[in-house]
Amino acid sequence: MRNKWSRRDFVKSAGKTAAIVGVGRKALAVPSSPVSVARCTTYEPRQLTDILAVMFDQIGGIGSLAKGKTIGIKINMTGVAVHRCGHRPIEETTWTHPNVVAATMHLLDKAGARRIRILESPWKSGEPLEEVMYKSGWDPAEFTRAAARVELENTNLLGAGRKYHRVTVPHGGFLFPAFDLNHSYVDCDSFISIAKLKEHHTTGITLAMKNCFGITPCTIYGDAAGEDEPSLIPTAGRGQVIHQGARGPSRSAPQEVDPDSPREGEYRVPRCIVDLAAARPIDLSIIDGITAQAVNLGTRGVIPTSPGLLAAGKNPVSTDSVGAAAMGFDPMADRGQTPFEYCDSTLRLAEDAGLGIRDLNKIEMVGTPVREVVCDYRAIRKAHGFPPPRAPRRR
Repeated sequence: MRNKWSRRDFVKSAGKTAAIVGVGRKALAVPSSPVSVARCTTYEPRQLTDILAVMFDQIGGIGSLAKGKTIGIKINMTGVAVHRCGHRPIEETTWTHPNVVAATMHLLDKAGARRIRILESPWKSGEPLEEVMYKSGWDPAEFTRAAARVELENTNLLGAGRKYHRVTVPHGGFLFPAFDLNHSYVDCDSFISIAKLKEHHTTGITLAMKNCFGITPCTIYGDAAGEDEPSLIPTAGRGQVIHQGARGPSRSAPQEVDPDSPREGEYRVPRCIVDLAAARPIDLSIIDGITAQAVNLGTRGVIPTSPGLLAAGKNPVSTDSVGAAAMGFDPMADRGQTPFEYCDSTLRLAEDAGLGIRDLNKIEMVGTPVREVVCDYRAIRKAHGFPPPRAPRRR
């Protein structure tokens, strides 16, 4: 990990976090919630912590989300570490940067958090999350030094829990009516998604809501999941169950709302994302756009980007909409329009489900004006010789 820091480094930070009452889970029903944008070009720990502290103040403080509470933080470690871009560490393109996670943890600890859990379901892996981090070149101790009581859990399987917990989709579900998840997503008082500012070949963009696609355990929603009951360990990804709909999740879990719906990822994945965001509400969304990536064609094509920004908000739809705008996209776009040329818009579906608003004219934006930090992802794509997105192959 770059820029290693100690707990003393955090204490020296001049950032000041106000304990102002926040909006909590009910924020999902509120028409508007502030979104903070800040110019940030460094992962240097103390400067990063100061910037995030100001941003949290601007959106109403994090005291109500933290004080005396257990907090779950979903990070993004999608794919495997060898899928990097040239010589760049994967946290500079694809994964959430560990310093953003650690800075957030420190500020939550400072605001009175009782316990902080770092959560991820690494692709088809049942290893302890610490082991996945070690193999990826990260040091888990960097996180345990950031706050007083820290736990790490691989949520691809039962982990420390005794059973999976069911969360229902309030609107009935576009794809699934409910999900069976690792205990950590249910027994936390506040839930945070820390995402990367990225394009995605199936959903157009992947931000705070898409990051939570990974909360589904592969023991239930994976290609090798048990037919009747969850498998003991995950050994495959979620392509057949969620992307393709070639098979259902383990029969112990709720099955699809409509088995006759389209069997294409561009239809299914956006709906699954919104169902998850409704069933397990996101209380705080943070988007790491200091460095990131465009194109996102797996190992076939990744272009590093340096937008030099951070975004944060308590409503995931509004935060993702501002993030999309920072990428040069119109969050009001629908299927057939950039960046959703061949997929349904997660932003529109989430708005339709009552999870938030995507119209920038109705979102209170604070901090740095978005127009001052826009990084045109499609211009970057064109400059590197990549064509616009093409229609996916139908199976």
